[in-house]
Amino acid sequence: MAEDAVYFEAMLVPHRSLSPRGLRVLIGVLIAAVMTVSLVFWRLGAWPVVGFSGVEVGLAALLLRANAAGARSSELLLLSGGALRVVRIDRHGKRAERVLPTAWLRVALEERAGRVPGLVLRAHGVREEVATALGEAEKRALAQALAEALHRWRNPVFDHDHAS
Repeated sequence: MAEDAVYFEAMLVPHRSLSPRGLRVLIGVLIAAVMTVSLVFWRLGAWPVVGFSGVEVGLAALLLRANAAGARSSELLLLSGGALRVVRIDRHGKRAERVLPTAWLRVALEERAGRVPGLVLRAHGVREEVATALGEAEKRALAQALAEALHRWRNPVFDHDHAS
């Protein structure tokens, strides 16, 4: 086996269906709706509702922006040279890398009641959860593909044809 051969590679990025423009439009619509409801309460004499609504829409906008910022993160799984490298880049561009030896590496899905299962890599005293941004179907497919790649790495097929 070539030490630099790549047996498996997966680049994982969080799914975000809302573009930056769509996010601005959503926040604008949210502000307009809250202002309309607040105006109704103001006219009814319940003016304290206006302040609470302002705080509420500000918090919602902040959380929506934080969620959108998470789209800049990524995770790379790279099986090559007898090791599985897990390279993570967070939303600020900070890079972290973990190298797991493949000799005893196991891929497991940890079922969680009412939640998406966790995809866990285990190797001689090491536990690393990966693909936290993926949904259930994507995690199951990734777990199967990674397990198959590990199997192919551990059990290479040699061509024994000899030209005589």
